[in-house]
Amino acid sequence: MLVESYDAGHGVRMLVLNRPPANAINADLLASLADQCRAARDDENVRAVIIKGNGRFFSGGLDLKEAVAGTNRVGNLAGSRDDGLFILWTLPKPTVAMVDGHAIAGGVIMALACDFRITLKGPQRFGLNEVAIGLAFPRGAFEIARLALSNQELRRVALEAGLFDCHRALDLGIVDEVVEPIQLESRCVELARRLGAHGGLAYAHTKEQIQAEAVARVLNQDIEDIHKVARINQSEESRALLAAQVNTMTRR
Repeated sequence: MLVESYDAGHGVRMLVLNRPPANAINADLLASLADQCRAARDDENVRAVIIKGNGRFFSGGLDLKEAVAGTNRVGNLAGSRDDGLFILWTLPKPTVAMVDGHAIAGGVIMALACDFRITLKGPQRFGLNEVAIGLAFPRGAFEIARLALSNQELRRVALEAGLFDCHRALDLGIVDEVVEPIQLESRCVELARRLGAHGGLAYAHTKEQIQAEAVARVLNQDIEDIHKVARINQSEESRALLAAQVNTMTRR
């Protein structure tokens, strides 16, 4: 499965992105994420969810090779109730991102879709580099970032479009904590258990209220908004930048 799951005890469900080498986001991974999030949502024994990556990447973001080849089927990322990233974002239970590797572009969006984000001291990089490679933000992805980050942080992260180390990611609000590698999983599980011990109905209602305006903007977006993002991403400029990025990745 592209997203695997297991129970970590005390009502904590662990979801593992399993699409090596970079856990890149494509339609199949999002579908698997949707299935696992629904299962966690509907299981009364699950009180909280942790999401992590398998390998050196938490997630490298959108599958750029599919995008360049024209086989990408992701469409309007996080833009509807049946999208896996949207379901993760709006899950009515506590969610913790255990950022155990590089989180780039859509990988950062996936982390920001969680209530809390913890990473380890290490060489991993973080960044919303979409602008640098010619990609426009779909409304859903943008609203996830805008809700999680302050205006100043969002401008620095999205417009500068750089890649940052873990300490700079903490300064910019991408993550909430940086811990020693040996402490990462135990700290995430500890936090998830503590959040899961709260009143479940009250937690879900409070989370819904925090997200209400952003969710409404996503679900009420104009079709022209979606078409504008598609036109930008399919433009000659963007396709050239994407191809150059894929060539750089291939040479590594």
